[in-house]
Amino acid sequence: MKSRNLIAAVCRYTCIFVLVAVSSAVPAQSQSASQTDSSSPQSSSRLGRSVFNLLNMAGTEKSKQFHPLTQAERNRLYFNTMINPLSFARCAFSAGVDHASDKPSEWEQGASGYGKRFANILGQYSIQRTVTYGLGSVLHEDTRYFNSGKQGFWSRTGYALSSGILARHDDGTRHISISQIGGVAAGAFLARTWLPPSQHSAGDAAVSFGITMASNIGFGVVKEFLPDLLRPFRKKRS
Repeated sequence: MKSRNLIAAVCRYTCIFVLVAVSSAVPAQSQSASQTDSSSPQSSSRLGRSVFNLLNMAGTEKSKQFHPLTQAERNRLYFNTMINPLSFARCAFSAGVDHASDKPSEWEQGASGYGKRFANILGQYSIQRTVTYGLGSVLHEDTRYFNSGKQGFWSRTGYALSSGILARHDDGTRHISISQIGGVAAGAFLARTWLPPSQHSAGDAAVSFGITMASNIGFGVVKEFLPDLLRPFRKKRS
């Protein structure tokens, strides 16, 4: 069970990585709702914003460029998250992974079984994002990923890993993210109310929570170094 969940998580984040790589041709820009890049085609700008929204990134902004979100900006980012077509594509891909591995085993194969798996992934994702948004609004936490702006592999890696459990408050300081952890926990545990017996226990929820948190922490390293890896390709296109 644990190895299957881990494989599924790796596949999901590999899918996200591919989406980011494909979007490398998109001019980099901030996800901040108040900033746009008028020099880019509208379709490219929309794709870039969708990718940053999917990855919960503050675009190309570095940590020193942090500014607190207004509630209107939080609302807009949350709304865009819930209607982001790439989010639905990610859920569809994850459901396909679960469908191929017959997870959970009680759900049949075919269109009906795939539909249940898609609804399960979408439900967990929606709960996670909604709880994170609600708690973040109340606690004034900003869980977006800002590039560290640091030098050195280990310094940047440490910052990236810590971003999986830390969030910025309005004064720019980082603290344990109640909203981020609470959102993942809510999605993992509330899903037990509709999942079949093979994945219905609190232990199953704890495994799901742990894998999702580990994936989020690990993927922070990808977010930190991906701009460096893609920079040569952008230069070739310019």
